[in-house]
Amino acid sequence: MDSQSEKQYTVRNWIGLILGPLLFALTFFFIPQDILAYEPRIVLGVTLLVATYWVTEPVPLPVTSLIPLVLIPAFYGVDIETIAPAYTNPVIFMYGGGFVIALAIEKWDLHRRIALNIIKMIGSESNRMILGILIATAGISMFVSNAATALMMLPVAVALINEVRDKSILEGENLKKFSKGILLTVAYSATIGGLATLVAAVPNALLAGIASSQLDREVTFAEWLFFAGPLALVMLIILYFYLTKVQFKVDKSDEKSGSMDFIEDELEDLGKFNSDEMKVAAVFLITVSLWILSPFIISIPFIPEPVGIFFEGLHDGTIAIFGAVMLFFLPSSKKGERILAWKDMKELPWGVLLLFGGGMSLAEAFGASGLNESIADVLGLLEGLGYIFILLLLVVFVLSITEILSNTAVSNLVLPLTVGLGIAVGVDPLPLMAAAALAAGSCYMLPVATPPNTAVFSAGYLTVGDMAKAGVWLNIISVIVITLAVYFWMPVIFEF
Repeated sequence: MDSQSEKQYTVRNWIGLILGPLLFALTFFFIPQDILAYEPRIVLGVTLLVATYWVTEPVPLPVTSLIPLVLIPAFYGVDIETIAPAYTNPVIFMYGGGFVIALAIEKWDLHRRIALNIIKMIGSESNRMILGILIATAGISMFVSNAATALMMLPVAVALINEVRDKSILEGENLKKFSKGILLTVAYSATIGGLATLVAAVPNALLAGIASSQLDREVTFAEWLFFAGPLALVMLIILYFYLTKVQFKVDKSDEKSGSMDFIEDELEDLGKFNSDEMKVAAVFLITVSLWILSPFIISIPFIPEPVGIFFEGLHDGTIAIFGAVMLFFLPSSKKGERILAWKDMKELPWGVLLLFGGGMSLAEAFGASGLNESIADVLGLLEGLGYIFILLLLVVFVLSITEILSNTAVSNLVLPLTVGLGIAVGVDPLPLMAAAALAAGSCYMLPVATPPNTAVFSAGYLTVGDMAKAGVWLNIISVIVITLAVYFWMPVIFEF
């Protein structure tokens, strides 16, 4: 191989390329048949290979996610008719439809208008600016990916920092604290807001898909919102007081009064609320309303039977695709254009949808091959531990490894394992899946932990130490809040 081709792979890539197949071979040839049968051995070997490639990235993550579709049927681990449907799970359509609606919101700048108006309404004091950024970022990230939300809000936060500096509202150490606090608010509130809904964070949507295929349990948008929404709200309240009153507390006696000229200028550039934004907002509100209200409409006693049957068969994925399709029908104010055109779909993160399919195909293979039962036998050693202690260990483990690995890769690997863990300890696996999903989405310490962290770190105001010092306490708080929420609150909402 010539030097040019060698440069196409880093040392990390080469390690993964060799280690992945090696782990597959070791698993297949060195685990005895009486310990693990042929089919689960194949599935476990492919899982280790895929996991290695997800971590070392010798090929793009979405490409790695297609490997189970090739190797598992080829080696007769599970037939292709069993795992191929995982790539078209209804939850993938829910997430994809949500992506399309988010694209329309971004295309017509509706998200910026919402964010700027919230900040304008909250006020111009430093802590109020941070609160406004927090509310706007968290609210948008409930329905738009946390990465896109952070990238959208970052220029707003930087502009506020410049405004505060140029008008000498804050100076010296206070200005540094405000700058770091508002940037971390963007990163952390984008992450926390994404915990609240199924369409905003990859681990949440993956949980819904695996619960449907492995547990025959549909986790609806409304159920997750009523469970995770209060959890996210608690974390946001803690985040605000932690950043403004503890970690980056500004001396109010040195703060001068300022104006919101920057916000006014930005809103003026956007112009008046127009018909295109109105159409996008209408589709968005209809979609979210159907997600939240459809489970309750079914239970209304006097509702006509045809209406009840219609809403009973209305999956969250159907609702998301309905909203997405509507955007291609609606005309825009620009001549000959519509709210969305197919060319806009080049911005859709198709790779993330394949990542979903990869994780769900592995979960399907775990169940069909009998690997779940084998994992349960191994993990049976944990049965003597208390349930809440197991939850705590799971949250700590997942949150720790997600600080250095992709939360998508971690959730793809861990969520299928939690099914076996639930069987092993004799509990419903769904709470364990929820704990793992929420932990995978709650990383605050390192710039590489989440896309929002990476985005705000790129602004140049923060050091790794700043993020680590602020994030370590949020990690600890997250461990406690997630564990308690899953243990006490989740059974109330999900009724198990």
